[in-house]
Amino acid sequence: MAQMMRPTKPSTGLLATDGKRHPLQDTLLAVTAVLGLVSIVTAAFPSLHFLTSWAGLVGVLTGGYGQFISETTRERFGLVLGLGASAIGLFFGMAHGGLIGNFHGFVGG
Repeated sequence: MAQMMRPTKPSTGLLATDGKRHPLQDTLLAVTAVLGLVSIVTAAFPSLHFLTSWAGLVGVLTGGYGQFISETTRERFGLVLGLGASAIGLFFGMAHGGLIGNFHGFVGG
């Protein structure tokens, strides 16, 4: 009957399924999600390619590091969503003009 006596699950936050706090991972998740959202929204405007591509690049980098150190499935799920949005924004930003911007003929002529 020992299997019948399970300890009750501790009340955890939305992102910590193991009962522990993960402030760094939660912060990286929030930053990646915000940058992914900014990158995806500004991708609709070709004149904002500078903001789109940089937000996408930083979002991909923070999301990649967050995936590397994440500890729970919920963190990884949110990071994958933010990474996908950041990557799509990065691709559109690169297609519309890239990371550098227009230097009136000096870059990409």
